[in-house]
Amino acid sequence: MLNELEVTQVTIPLPFRLDHVHCFLAEGEKGWTIIDTGLNNKVTRDIWNPIIEKHDVNDIVLTHYHPDHFGYAGTLQALTGADVWMTQVDELAGTTYWEPGSLQFLKGNYDACGIIDDKASALSSDEISFITQVKPYPTVNHHLEEGMKICFGKYEYEVILTPGHSDGLITLYNKENSVLFSTDHILPRISPNISYWFRGINNPLEAFFTSLKKIQKLDVEYVIPSHGTPFKNANKRIVELLDHHQDRLNEVYENMKEPITVNTACNVLFKNLSIHESRFAVGETLAHLEYLYSNDQCSKFKREGIWYYQSI
Repeated sequence: MLNELEVTQVTIPLPFRLDHVHCFLAEGEKGWTIIDTGLNNKVTRDIWNPIIEKHDVNDIVLTHYHPDHFGYAGTLQALTGADVWMTQVDELAGTTYWEPGSLQFLKGNYDACGIIDDKASALSSDEISFITQVKPYPTVNHHLEEGMKICFGKYEYEVILTPGHSDGLITLYNKENSVLFSTDHILPRISPNISYWFRGINNPLEAFFTSLKKIQKLDVEYVIPSHGTPFKNANKRIVELLDHHQDRLNEVYENMKEPITVNTACNVLFKNLSIHESRFAVGETLAHLEYLYSNDQCSKFKREGIWYYQSI
């Protein structure tokens, strides 16, 4: 399908359990366009260098601010002189999240989740380790907005805002061929991480559900994700994702008849994780707890500096 679209997939290895990210290259209106960039590290540089030597890259489209998509953008922009496009909300997130004040704020909130000092410090240190992999930041020249059209390869794609995985995540949709570049919004084998990071959208899981239902109305036939293999029938996968998170909500709710901390709820949902994976687990647990709280299914209160949730 990618060949028919005249799009080249550029797969970049990642040093995590989720061990790759797909970036994309195709001709645009003024030259070549890249979608997403990988982390700023040697592996990424060695993959992009021979590509940009052979292609006049004029535009870099960033689907969201997470390091595996955004991290190499600043360096790639410096090497190519390309314009960078992303949503305004994720530009703000990407250029502030790894700054000292933000990381200190995050450490304080890990403490408030009931995570013991050593683990809270380890989680914060894992965040800090990404600083070199996201800097230098790109200069964002244009903000992506709902309904914008992007020429990419043989066809034109509509920008669709699909917040949830990040507040400013976009997907790209071509109606003519019923194709969706789903980025990290819809993945074939795993659920995208939906986290609350103590800032931004207060109820990201609700936002994710709304975004899934928004795409569901399009009845997309062919999905090209940023992780995993392209697949058919977006709506089948959307139902699976909605059901998965409803099961998770039910599991959390059943375990909060007595007050529980975020850390306790996280241990209900997730087992045997590395520190890197634990960061995502804490964020996702918070997203589920905040969903229940926002929907009046539980109360939330603070005791001795720690947040507790209890079903109503």
